[in-house]
Amino acid sequence: MVKETIQWFPGHMNKARNEVKEIMPEMDIVIEVIDARIPYSSENPMVAALRGQKPVIKILNKADLADPARTQIWLNHLEAQNGVKAIAFDDNKADDVHKIIELCKRIMPNKAESGRQIKAMIMGIPNVGKSTLINTLAGRSVAKTGNEPAVTKSQQLIKLDGGIMLYDTPGMLWPKVENEHSGYRLAATGGIRDTAFDFADVAGYTAEYLIKDYPELLKERYKIEDLPQTDWEFFEVAGRNRGLLKKGGIVDTYRMSEILINELRSGTLGRITLETPEMMAAEEEVVAQQRLEAEAKKEAKLEEKRLRKKRARKNRK
Repeated sequence: MVKETIQWFPGHMNKARNEVKEIMPEMDIVIEVIDARIPYSSENPMVAALRGQKPVIKILNKADLADPARTQIWLNHLEAQNGVKAIAFDDNKADDVHKIIELCKRIMPNKAESGRQIKAMIMGIPNVGKSTLINTLAGRSVAKTGNEPAVTKSQQLIKLDGGIMLYDTPGMLWPKVENEHSGYRLAATGGIRDTAFDFADVAGYTAEYLIKDYPELLKERYKIEDLPQTDWEFFEVAGRNRGLLKKGGIVDTYRMSEILINELRSGTLGRITLETPEMMAAEEEVVAQQRLEAEAKKEAKLEEKRLRKKRARKNRK
């Protein structure tokens, strides 16, 4: 399977980034909503850059769709970072929403005890469930929700219980997803619009991972006794078992790829996490090396350009 870099950065996201940068100094706390299935890939590096030293609460949302054992590993990993608190959250445990408000008070005890308003900015990538979480926090419908990424396109203020003023922001991706694996995981879980990537390519990447890390879930869901070890063989077998046949008895593998992604997103396939802290560390090393190589190539081109200009000046003399 050929991997291609997946990018998607609509204009309103750039506008939102500039607005966030302007009002960030006024904030006490940042609440970043990330996807429990891809805690690393759904973390926006712009959030860390914009918040500076401000404390952050990372909400691992959609935890009911993620592997619970791996969610705990991620919680421990995040909590070990300076200034970071982490909570797993899902719609099935909406009553736990008070923990977020209480945590804000514990982080800012002086303001909480004196009755002064705590200003919290909530951020997150598109389609991470931020608006649904806001409505749960507010106890009423104040944020527009939807299954498509980038529903929220402007800031709004929401007053919460406990003297907390919540500043909502549009879902933002960053201009360039350097880690190709993160691009595929964002696409697989719905963080990028389906029209921005090749569906079959993303499904193939996802199938390769699931064959390795969650083979039993694939066997059970698609009634496969002897699981193939390649993505294309899997789509052939699973598609045939589902009766997805075109004219001439050919398996409609594209339709099967759509089914796999949709059942991953809905949780029908099972509770799955697509990355671990160990994977993150290894991938960051690769990205760092690629960045160094890109800088070296850029410098080499600039040096070549300088030499050409130098030779041209000599020839004119």
